[in-house]
Amino acid sequence: MSITRRNFAQLGAASLGAALTPFRLSAQPAAAAAAMDFPVTTPEPRSDRFHFAVLSDTHIIDRFYKPGSENGAEDNESILKANDRLVAAREVLNNVRFSDGSRIEQYFLPGDVFHNYPSADYDFYFQNETRLDIAKKLLDGFNAPVHVGWGNHDYDVPRVSREMSHRLFEAKFKTKPYWAMDMHGFRILMLNNFLGDTWDSKSPNFHKDLGSLGEEQLQWLEAQLAERKPTLIFIHYPLCSVVPVEVRDFGLYPLLRRYQTTIQMVIAGHWHKWIDFAHTYGPKHMVIASTRYDEHAYMLFEANARDGVIRWLDNSRVEWATHFSEPYPLG
Repeated sequence: MSITRRNFAQLGAASLGAALTPFRLSAQPAAAAAAMDFPVTTPEPRSDRFHFAVLSDTHIIDRFYKPGSENGAEDNESILKANDRLVAAREVLNNVRFSDGSRIEQYFLPGDVFHNYPSADYDFYFQNETRLDIAKKLLDGFNAPVHVGWGNHDYDVPRVSREMSHRLFEAKFKTKPYWAMDMHGFRILMLNNFLGDTWDSKSPNFHKDLGSLGEEQLQWLEAQLAERKPTLIFIHYPLCSVVPVEVRDFGLYPLLRRYQTTIQMVIAGHWHKWIDFAHTYGPKHMVIASTRYDEHAYMLFEANARDGVIRWLDNSRVEWATHFSEPYPLG
């Protein structure tokens, strides 16, 4: 999805209005998620202060991609540069040094890792080098682990089942549909807003413009937040495009309000532009721009494990409500 500065206000208001409309979903958990285990992993601690980076919507393509299939000139031009722009972003980020001499310790990428599926045949992805393999190789070139989540272009419901996508995520990226990790006293949650009824083609609530988590994931999320660790949440759709309440009075919005003092920030992608929702949903909510459109679209953070506080270091680079940022000044 791409939005312009002129139509953002109208789109945001419309989306927010839709999101606040009462929405009742089935109480059945997503079958794809129910059978999976979601371990909490913990990197080895180094010091009280550490640094991490966020980038999103890389939209990696391959030789099977058909040029000219996007919406409009800007989208058709940007997708052909997506791979190169990720490499350019990687080159800068791999060379970032902070004032204490440290480097970026972890990277997080909340969705649209690759751009659509060239085939609905599972075996095709093991008989050919595809955009999934290219994305994995490019991300492996970062100087620290890149932890990915999944976006709408990483699914293709109903042409490709969610179950097939999850098999590919596991086989190609060794990653679950959603997950948690602990990092120096902070909890990182990568949510998946494609597991609820709005992304179930057999549901009467099927509506791919809206995200939903499903009861299984919501229960898991509440258990994670109940531990009251300082938490950073990633999700692909901005919150105004996620169903607020899914099962009776149970849903993402009430959980964000209930634990807003625990949640440091919620970071989404999808819109490919820099948007600040401030505290509209309780915790601070930011939308990050896309490396597909601008190689300078990333966020650098410092986290203080002793105080349990994260600080966005390079927000002055951002050109709000656009795709763009100023280059990071190495050195």
